[in-house]
Amino acid sequence: MRVVIAGSSGLIGTALVALLRQAGHDILRLVRRPARAPDERAWDPPSATMEAGTLEGVDAVVNLCGSAMGNRRWSGEVKQAIRDTRIVPTEVLAAAIAEHGVPVLVNASGVGYYGDTGDRQVDESASLGSGFLAQVCRDWENATAAAEQAGTRVVRARTGLVISPSGGLMGRLKPLFALGLGGRLGSGRQYMPWISLDDEVGAIRFALENDEIAGPMNLSGPEPVTNAEFTNTVGEMMHRPAPFVVPGFALRLILGAELVDEMILAGQRAVPAALRKHGYRFQHPTLRAALTAALEK
Repeated sequence: MRVVIAGSSGLIGTALVALLRQAGHDILRLVRRPARAPDERAWDPPSATMEAGTLEGVDAVVNLCGSAMGNRRWSGEVKQAIRDTRIVPTEVLAAAIAEHGVPVLVNASGVGYYGDTGDRQVDESASLGSGFLAQVCRDWENATAAAEQAGTRVVRARTGLVISPSGGLMGRLKPLFALGLGGRLGSGRQYMPWISLDDEVGAIRFALENDEIAGPMNLSGPEPVTNAEFTNTVGEMMHRPAPFVVPGFALRLILGAELVDEMILAGQRAVPAALRKHGYRFQHPTLRAALTAALEK
């Protein structure tokens, strides 16, 4: 299969390129600069341009584009960048896919689509939630419309919190826990829809290769846990107690109320119903298994 990947240099994209190449697929990486390697093709989403011939003979596109959401206060400028780095590239890709008749698009989205679900378990049939993140995910997914209307099989991969040996969530947490500074956030009752990096990219490959999968697909482990459970498990496995509690008001002072209330003190008890339905077998079906893999490296 010839696959074009946008956002190939990030945590997920790098691992996905390696996995797909290992599986024998031919990979082309979209880059926002002049191409410097045989597997690179240049594009510029803001100007809706792409190197000629990029999508000729391509079997699938994976779109992982999007700036970081949780590392800065959500000013108006940051919120606009969050939207623009997701929706604009998706619209450009969807139009090009429709023009060239590419059969498959796996497009990133997030479990933030569901808003704060509290204790309520949600699968892909759940309705749109409220808040900025839910609106971004809705518009991000809707940006694939041109491809879907042209007959492309579109998979909307709603990703949870990715657990990896380096970078991402554990890249931030491991140094804190190593110093004995781990602790729950706020009440700790908010759910964390985690997934291991191996299963994140494994599920994307599964969706690429399985013609029956279309529409929303939760990329989350089978057993979502609360923040308190997650914190206690990390502390136990790193042999570091996690006695601290970071109160909500302190988080809001540091990161801003909107970001904290939507990303840190809210959560989604999301389960991977679509993956289960189609027979995906998780490499790390439990949090302990995912953390073991991440902490061993």
